[in-house]
Amino acid sequence: MESLKLPILETVRLLLRPFQLSDASDVQRLAGNWAIADTTLNVPHPYEDGMAEAWISTHQPSFDAGELAAFAITLKANSELVGAVGLQVDQSFDRANMGYWIGEPFWGLGYCTEAARSIVKYGFTELKLQRLHAQHLARNPASGRVLQKIGMSKEGTARQHTKKWGKFEDLVLYGLLRSEWEGRESSW
Repeated sequence: MESLKLPILETVRLLLRPFQLSDASDVQRLAGNWAIADTTLNVPHPYEDGMAEAWISTHQPSFDAGELAAFAITLKANSELVGAVGLQVDQSFDRANMGYWIGEPFWGLGYCTEAARSIVKYGFTELKLQRLHAQHLARNPASGRVLQKIGMSKEGTARQHTKKWGKFEDLVLYGLLRSEWEGRESSW
């Protein structure tokens, strides 16, 4: 049985495409930045040799299993990798958890919001999801602003829900239903 391929999603300034092993050095450089690891739940630090290749190699099998759609966020103008966005899919409930990171040199330029809007559309139209959700560390309000800009509603705070660098952290929870997105889609 042949694997399906993750599509390429296009926005005004970005191409969201499947990761390739040739992206590994850029992933290690960008995600390996302390500021990225410090403000995300699952990015390790230090980001050691081989970690990016191992992470990328999980994408196609996880996509084939219907569990993950992970996209490299690249600039249309020069194909430069700026970050990652993905959906961790729970097919039994037609929902997915969205996660993302943007390399520090590209912060504040709107790339995360642009990529997140595109993947929300993909989740609802192509994957036929009923609900998308995401969370961020309470001390990373910039991530919350991205979620608000794409139409997600704050659903609460899970106090001391996770542990980062040996310290308990609050997680701020957001969600978006398909019906809410359909009502706002034309304004995007």
